[in-house]
Amino acid sequence: MKLLSTIAILLLFIAAVPNQDDFPAKKGWKSLFDGKSKKGWHIYRGEATGESWQVENGILMFVPIKKPGIKTGGDLTTDEEYENYHLSLEWKISEVGNSGIIFGVKEDSMFKKSYLTGMEMQVLDNDKHPDAKIIKHRAGDLYDLISSTKENLKPVGEWNQAEVIYNYNTLQLILNGETVVSTTVGDDNWNKLVAGSKFRTMKGFGTFRKGRIVLQDHGDKVWYRNIKLKQL
Repeated sequence: MKLLSTIAILLLFIAAVPNQDDFPAKKGWKSLFDGKSKKGWHIYRGEATGESWQVENGILMFVPIKKPGIKTGGDLTTDEEYENYHLSLEWKISEVGNSGIIFGVKEDSMFKKSYLTGMEMQVLDNDKHPDAKIIKHRAGDLYDLISSTKENLKPVGEWNQAEVIYNYNTLQLILNGETVVSTTVGDDNWNKLVAGSKFRTMKGFGTFRKGRIVLQDHGDKVWYRNIKLKQL
């Protein structure tokens, strides 16, 4: 009887412990990817089928598919716009692969590409992709603007935890638990950074605090999962 009572207590205790999946919601987190479909996402400006973006076993992945005369990829874009938020997700890249997490994107007929307005946290194979030889183009960098203060990238094929905290004009990028970029968007230093970058002629770049979040199609295989956002 004593053994049965102990087992009963343990079962009650286990039942009382919430599932780990419940914690994000309780802390104000919202899942942007349901792990089963591309619901809540579309291809930027609807200029492709999006067939290359696939869902499998709770993972959102880009698999290049070539069809003559048909664009099967495109940048995967949230249906909603967000302002003042903490974005969290995991990514892993293929060998010699390139992608990016683009945010603050204004989807408009004026802007044919997501990068014309959105800033990018680089996703890259630092060991083999040619872009890694260019300063401010390595994984975790604020692409073409600010290099990571520390490189703590995991090897190709392993998951990296990425976070973007964009609250009013304050921007912070976190890779695998460590802050790698901190800056203020729109101040004098920022304007100098933009003026010295490839974005200097892009009038809308970095000017929209409220915008969409984009996963970049750079033509290479890439995987994303556990995509969550908390409004600040």
